[in-house]
Amino acid sequence: MDRSNPYEAAFEAFLKEQALCYIAVDETRRAVLGDVPVKNLDFIVLAPTGAKLLVDVKGRQFPGGPADKPRYVWESWATQEDVNGLTHWQALFGLDYLPLFVFMYHIKPTVTLENTPDVWRHRDDVYLLRGVALDDYRRHMRVRSPKWGTVNLPKGKFEEVARPFRYYSHERPAAGPTEESDGPDQARHLSEVTRAALQAFVGAGAGPWRERHRTGHDGRDVAAEPDADGPA
Repeated sequence: MDRSNPYEAAFEAFLKEQALCYIAVDETRRAVLGDVPVKNLDFIVLAPTGAKLLVDVKGRQFPGGPADKPRYVWESWATQEDVNGLTHWQALFGLDYLPLFVFMYHIKPTVTLENTPDVWRHRDDVYLLRGVALDDYRRHMRVRSPKWGTVNLPKGKFEEVARPFRYYSHERPAAGPTEESDGPDQARHLSEVTRAALQAFVGAGAGPWRERHRTGHDGRDVAAEPDADGPA
């Protein structure tokens, strides 16, 4: 994760408030599969149900667009690189880990959300958390901008497959067998598994690659500005 990214910082604060066991992945080290750089995930989360989540946080705003012409659309775009990265991480960790896009919507003051699950107030900002499992995203995604290498979900499909993050962290059962363990043991186990996986996956030459594919501090992907080609 990048703690200078407000969306990722807000998500980490949410995990702490929910007392969830998690590992924040160090973005200063770029993963490499063979000779191919692979986009890092942001968090590995161990839920109380035993579910193990591989999380890539995507920061978006609602409504989007300029202030004088807001777009009331729940943006679900990601890059093909994001999709490929989560796919590689699932292959590494195993099928009992669930790869998940978590869309963190920064809710503008013009919008009021009442009785809505997973509304998170962090500092002076309001966020809405929605999760989409990688398999669902990959199954329904469409090309948004060939120029920027972005994909998204059709509006109806996003509404169909997106769920409050709480569903994945507190309600969805684990994909595989779970073990009874207390908090410290969970944290130790998660840390050991993560360290072993990252040691097997992280290669040299990350610095120059990361400079070419860095993420802006405002939470947007520098290499992906899909509105340049218009809405999908």
